Amino acid sequence: MTTRLSIFSSPLLLGFDQFERTLERCTKGSDSYPPYNIEQTGENTLRITLAVAGFCMDDLSVHTEDSQLVIRGRARDESAQDQQRVFLHKGIAARQFQRIFVLAEGIEIASAHLDNGLLNIELRRPVIEPKIQSIPITKGNTPSNNRVSIKADNNGER
Repeated sequence: MTTRLSIFSSPLLLGFDQFERTLERCTKGSDSYPPYNIEQTGENTLRITLAVAGFCMDDLSVHTEDSQLVIRGRARDESAQDQQRVFLHKGIAARQFQRIFVLAEGIEIASAHLDNGLLNIELRRPVIEPKIQSIPITKGNTPSNNRVSIKADNNGER
């Protein structure tokens, strides 16, 4: 039996269990297929590009589950013509896949498009305008116009 030691097992890092589970989930099955790029395209925008040669739009799905972006590709059944082909080398993979990206809070999927074997997914973080509120300052413990008085009704109840 091996004991797994984590950086988060330190007694000084309490309450990081959820973070550790998220990291484990991200690293599990870190298959390199299909290859992908993540690029920053603007101050508040990102693009994820996956190389999905051999897949058509009907073979691909892009959706969110909780705070995750899930991209799936399902391999098409080979046609009779494809089954008759004899490959001397078959280096273009067309196997099914699932690629999951954990999204930070507030990230939205703007669009997804397939172009020349590349699936581009545009992400954006909406700019949140800071809310500024002025609070009036009064003198004394309680402002006189905000005092609450409780009056009894005819039955003596409040």
